[in-house]
Amino acid sequence: MSGAPRVIVLGAGSIGRRHHENLQTLGAVSDLIPWREFSVAALQARLRSGVDAAVIATATDLRLPLIEACAAAGVPAYIEKPLAFRPQDVAAILTVAEPIAHRSMLGVMMRYHPAFRTLANQDLSDTFQFNLSIGHDVTQWRANWHFSESYAAQAFGGGVLLDLCHEIDMACCLFPGLAVTSVESLGHPAYPGVDMASRINLGRNGLAGEVAMDYLTPQLHRRTLLRGTERMHDFDFAAQRYVTTTASGPVTHDLPLERNQMFLSAMRDFLALVQGHPVSDVEHLPRLDLCHTPAIHIADAWQTRNFIGQTTKDIA
Repeated sequence: MSGAPRVIVLGAGSIGRRHHENLQTLGAVSDLIPWREFSVAALQARLRSGVDAAVIATATDLRLPLIEACAAAGVPAYIEKPLAFRPQDVAAILTVAEPIAHRSMLGVMMRYHPAFRTLANQDLSDTFQFNLSIGHDVTQWRANWHFSESYAAQAFGGGVLLDLCHEIDMACCLFPGLAVTSVESLGHPAYPGVDMASRINLGRNGLAGEVAMDYLTPQLHRRTLLRGTERMHDFDFAAQRYVTTTASGPVTHDLPLERNQMFLSAMRDFLALVQGHPVSDVEHLPRLDLCHTPAIHIADAWQTRNFIGQTTKDIA
């Protein structure tokens, strides 16, 4: 490939706009396309016109035909998380995307977070319990934005488990071999089939843990707690306070973060894959052909949600 890579960004919501701006920062030629003004046929025509890559940032339930079109044209894709919310759709996407999977990526940018990378480089073999949690009052997320008008309020493709699924991906990276054992969720009378809080139990031999997420808590919380026989890691991502404790006492890690750097790092690696250049040294490269297990676990967890009650918090 000669010259700057030409990329189309499908979906002009907040995440699509971020990717569009970051692509331009990285020197790519990016075209931002609102999906409501486009179609699969129009996408197929654009892909034939000399596009080098695509970013798929549409609603989750629209993605299979878009990925299929990219694969048929041999155009690699950066696909926003989650890959899909039904196991059969994950399987279908992984099948149709196989020709481009080694040059495509899944948008699980938390793999580039310096604190997560620190955990990824630790010896975690002594861990017997883990807890990963994230949440924030969804009505406070963005100015001039209403939950009721967003994809997140839809029974198919919405809900907190899919919206905040990074922690499931992180758990799968840190602890290979996990299986989803149960999922407990809280719904809302105004949004049938949408989980407002979910707790996913995962485990394997000698290791038990949970991932919890919610749309309800008044302040942002994001914390990872790993308990082991030799060391404990207490990483508060919201407060940017990261502590590892051993028998010798606590050690604090200095891991500053500018949030957009994660998105830039992920997109930089994607462009490297597109152009056939070396990628970064990130421990868990989110290349699509390497992301099967977490993508499947996220869909399995969504499908097996057990709604045990409802919240009556006012969510508009």
